[in-house]
Amino acid sequence: MNKEQSMDSKVVICPSMLSADSTQLGQQLLAVESAGADRIHWDIMDGNYVEAITFGSHVVAAHRKLTSLPFDVHLMVDDPDRHIDNFASAGADLLIVHPETCKHLHRTLQKIKNLGKEVGVALNPSTPIEVISYCIEMLDVVLVMTVNPGSSGQKFIDSQLKKISVLRKILLPKTEICVDGGINPSTLKKCLENGANNCVTGAFLFNSNSYADAINTLKSTTKLSTT
Repeated sequence: MNKEQSMDSKVVICPSMLSADSTQLGQQLLAVESAGADRIHWDIMDGNYVEAITFGSHVVAAHRKLTSLPFDVHLMVDDPDRHIDNFASAGADLLIVHPETCKHLHRTLQKIKNLGKEVGVALNPSTPIEVISYCIEMLDVVLVMTVNPGSSGQKFIDSQLKKISVLRKILLPKTEICVDGGINPSTLKKCLENGANNCVTGAFLFNSNSYADAINTLKSTTKLSTT
């Protein structure tokens, strides 16, 4: 997952199952895989950190059997340390936490790494970059929330472009910047130009008439910048 991408690389596409039809999760996962998705993104919400309640580890485990695509598990939950073991066992390849929810962020990231999983931190629109200053070397992915967490279909927040640009300058070359929220070809282009590598796609993909066309459109939006 953490391979430095060349100018000829296309953006990695991570469909968010939050936006899929909840009555057909398995079928829709297989459909986006067939359409060219690179990874699958699971938004885990507990009704505390955000109002919604979504998927438990048993749901992730059940769908792990359907595909070999990597699973990104985004823990939008209070005290994520209580859930890390379960989602790691369920088949997560990458575990992403919010600094605001961790009692001791460095310890939480170390726990994920010790389980043999890739390590990610999500930064909300109001979360400053400084919170990860002393954890940078541990990170495989920084997930920049370009909407506020909790629901799909929100409008992209342009102020996060500056955050992406600053992150690209201070993160290790191996560390991916993934953007999540309000992503379409126009907003994705801006993110890539500022240094993002990957994107989570929800409403744009699952509301489209053709998953393959939507994914191909995102992948061909632009080449990655050399800056």
